[in-house]
Amino acid sequence: MMLTNFKQTSFQLIKVISTILIVGAIALELGNLYLWQMGLSWPSYLQIPLWFGHFALSAHLIEGAIAAVYAPTKCKNPFNYGFYTFFVGTVGLFELFE
Repeated sequence: MMLTNFKQTSFQLIKVISTILIVGAIALELGNLYLWQMGLSWPSYLQIPLWFGHFALSAHLIEGAIAAVYAPTKCKNPFNYGFYTFFVGTVGLFELFE
């Protein structure tokens, strides 16, 4: 029983943090696109967070696509669940396959 509460609390915390970080990664990408159009680039100290953002967005996009494909088998709306999983990450897949 206690392990279940710990799991639920952990999942909730991961969902909140993941959503905040993915929104930040999207903002970095939009800023990068804007700077690229202006012929500018990020300062060197922001290159590493930008690469982490690339990786996170790619991983979450793949997870969202997997969730959208498997959601109909669990009687869930594929678009909504894929979008949800894009923001919360692997936790969304865990919830889908439970």
